[in-house]
Formats: sequence, C-alpha cells, structure tokens
Amino acid sequence: MILLDDGVMIDLQWFAAEDEGRTEEPSEYKIRKAREEGRVAKSQELTGALVLLLPALMILFLAPYIFRTCVEMLRFYFTRAVELDPARDRIIALSFFSFLVRLALPIALTAMAAAVFANLVQTGLLFTVKPLTPNFSKIVPRFGDYFRRTLFSMEGLYNFGKSLVKMALIGMTAFFIIRSRIKDLANLQTAGLWTSVSLVSSLAIRMIIISALLLLVLSVPDILFQRWRYRESLKMTPQEVKEERRMYEGDPLVRSKLRQRMRELLSANMAVNVPKADVVITNPTHFAVALEYRKDAMPAPRVSAKGADELAQRIKRIALDSGVPIVENKPLARSLYAETEIGDIAPLRFWEALAAVLASVSKINEERRGAENVGA
Repeated sequence: MILLDDGVMIDLQWFAAEDEGRTEEPSEYKIRKAREEGRVAKSQELTGALVLLLPALMILFLAPYIFRTCVEMLRFYFTRAVELDPARDRIIALSFFSFLVRLALPIALTAMAAAVFANLVQTGLLFTVKPLTPNFSKIVPRFGDYFRRTLFSMEGLYNFGKSLVKMALIGMTAFFIIRSRIKDLANLQTAGLWTSVSLVSSLAIRMIIISALLLLVLSVPDILFQRWRYRESLKMTPQEVKEERRMYEGDPLVRSKLRQRMRELLSANMAVNVPKADVVITNPTHFAVALEYRKDAMPAPRVSAKGADELAQRIKRIALDSGVPIVENKPLARSLYAETEIGDIAPLRFWEALAAVLASVSKINEERRGAENVGA
C-alpha cells in the first residue's frame, strides 16, 4: 500500500499483472469458444480511421454535387418563403427529407461500408448475438474494478498514452495547416462569400483527410497490441488445461475401465479370431501377434489378435489347437505388438519381413498338404 499526501491509499496489487497464474497458451477450443461469444482481437482505431477517411474522400469527390444540391435547396426555400405555410403544407417536410437523403445518404453509406470493411479485415465473417444478450450483473456499479481496469492496468495506461498521441497528432495537423494559410484567413473579413467558403472548406477537408491518414498509421501498432492483449486474456491456468484435456480425453478412471472392458471383449473374441489367422508371430514367451491375410481384400496382413504374457500364451494354445502356424521372430513380434492395434493393417516397413514369413508358412502348408495326400 502507498499513502499519498492527500490521504488516498493505493494498493500496489492494482498494478500487478492481470489474470495472475494464467501461464498456459490458450487452446484452439478456448479460442473457438471466445470467437463464438463475439470475443475477437479488434482495433477500434482502424475502424475509426477508415470511417473518418473514406467519407471525407467521398465528400471531396462529391463536392460539386453537394454544392449544387445545397444551392438548389436554398433556392427552393427562399423562393417559397412567403408562399408556403409550414403548419399546413406537407411539401416543406417532404422536400426537407428529400434534400437530406440526397446530401447525407452517400456519406452515410460510405461510412457504413468502411465500418463493415474494417471489421471484416480484422475478424473475418463473424455473426453472433452473444454480446447483445442482457447481462444484469453489469448494471451494478463496480467502481474498484472499473478504476483498476481503466487506470491501474497495462491496457488503461496504453489507452491513456494512445489518447495523448491522437490529440497531439490532430492538434499538430490543425496547427500546421492553419498556419500555412494564416494570411488568407486573416483577409477573410474583406473577401467575398464564395472565397471564404472555399478556403474554409478546403482547409477543413484537408485537415480531416491528413488526420485520418495519421490515425490509420497509428492503428497498425494498435492492431498488434490488441492481438497480443487478446491472446493474453485467453491464457489458461494449468488447472484449466487439465480440465479441458480431461473433457476431451475423458476421466482417467473412465479410460481405465474402458481399456479393461476392451481387453475383456478382445479376450472373448480371441477364440474366434485366432483360428482364422494365417500365422501367429511370437518372441516366443512374452508377445504373440496373430495375422490374417486375404489377398483379394487386404493390401497387407491385418492384426486379428495380440497379447502379452498370459494372453500371449493363450493365443499360442488356441493357434496350436486350430492348426495355425506359429513363427518365432522376436524383433518382429515386439514391434508389431507395440506399434499396431487389433484390426490395423501392418505398417509398410514390416511388409518385406511379413512377406518372408507368409512365404515360409505357405511352403510349410503345401508340404503338410502333400504329406496328407500321400498318407491318404
């Protein structure tokens, strides 16, 4: 705490980093949820600069048309000043709105298009009604949070400095533009109406356009800051990361029960799958992998059963009872057990070794059938 001369106490914690403890980068899920809620990185400076610049350019482009319309409007009202009664003649109101639309509509449409374009450039196509949902908790004033966020935070200090820079840029622009024509402005008291209007309007439009261009340049670092600030606001605590991972992957206890149930199902199906296999590869005591190969339906042998230790011995017993050849190949058995799951096609790097195994098995089967034919 700091005690100022006027007795005001300021807690130094107000200057501490916001979202303390949020050290992990935001996940894609959190970024997507924030976007769905309308929370995106966006610079209001870019929008404001374009909304100021493009309508100003439109005014400059339409200046002759605007002048002719204004002259037409003045002529219309002055010539009918003694003929029309504002209380009874509707033509006054209708003509007023007609002139208003003709003068203001092009400028308003340009400003609207500039605002839409600025937002699309920054956020892409995004439509959500979440920010419009009433939140009555925001009605209750929280002055401590407000002052902490607007004054005693990095964002508050940044916005304060940005406002000073904007004021300085606009003030310097106005100063130098007016200074360049100060003699002409001083002689306006003796100049005609058209000269005075032309000079003042040219200075005003020049001042607006130059200020808008400077603000557009200022929006570039503001965009970078807003994106950094947005990323920081979405950072997560380690606990949030764990909870999100648990949400995606499931509770460890549930996963353990699922794996146990899967083993039970595989064990139950083993008596059906192993007899259909073409070969069982073992190491020979710890691992056993049963492979099935159908040349017309499979690009390579498929793992139909696998097991370790006791389960491997059971696979071997079923294979012996069913007449399925058992081949001992320690490195191949270990690799297949570690890198494949039941139902997987054997990876490409094992095809050459498996081709040799299946060739030897086929030769053994042919010799066995020949011996049986001779015996018959």
